[in-house]
Amino acid sequence: MKIISWNVNGLRVVGKKGFWEWLEKTKPEIVCLQEIKISESQLGFDLVYPKDYFAYFNCAKKLGYAGTAVFSKKKPLGMETKIGLERFDGEGRSLRLDFAGFSLLNLYLPHGGRQKENLGYKLKAYKYLFGYLKNLLVSQKNLILAGDFNIAHKEIDLARPKENKNNIMFTPKERKQIDRLLALGFVDSFRKFHKEGRFYTWWPYSFGARQRNLGWRIDYGFVSQRLAPKLKDAFILSQVPGSDHCPIGMRISFGEI
Repeated sequence: MKIISWNVNGLRVVGKKGFWEWLEKTKPEIVCLQEIKISESQLGFDLVYPKDYFAYFNCAKKLGYAGTAVFSKKKPLGMETKIGLERFDGEGRSLRLDFAGFSLLNLYLPHGGRQKENLGYKLKAYKYLFGYLKNLLVSQKNLILAGDFNIAHKEIDLARPKENKNNIMFTPKERKQIDRLLALGFVDSFRKFHKEGRFYTWWPYSFGARQRNLGWRIDYGFVSQRLAPKLKDAFILSQVPGSDHCPIGMRISFGEI
């Protein structure tokens, strides 16, 4: 099974840049999208649903903001759109689909603000997420997390760690959140296969950052420990245009779970 995750920074915009054609060519079994920036009222009018996929959305209450979506070739058994934090849930930042044998959680964690004005909210969102995951893991040992976590974990995960050591997305408090996620028993799928640096998933629009590969790895695919042996590959599709992020993904062979 191929699972892809992508912060598209506007689904309607990326749709005009070849997204639907890319999806048809790539053919993942599941694709998780973040920052779709589309409201429920616009879904039936401004969006062409992908062929051969079931489509699920969690739109933000605020127009043109945040939101998540999942397209799946297999119909899930159930769906959940809340982790229990009112502001986070109102921004459509999580979308969980339950399948026979595993659950998939698509996440778009808050950025925190350039001046760290929303760092408190970001850390609170992580706290609620960890509580939610702890409860979920009691009943579901096979869990996949995919999305934009808005944190570069280690120095290897951004091009200029020294210059950014006190900047948002790389502060010690934020980096500890990924430590805590791993401590819950999750495995960073990309680092299971790739130990080297210069692999990034987001680049600022300014200063030709993408062309110079001055980026950050802030988009992740995590799997619960029980699923780690099922991973066959993990990848970053850095050459795919359309957003300031690029798609990331994994291949997982479920077999007998």
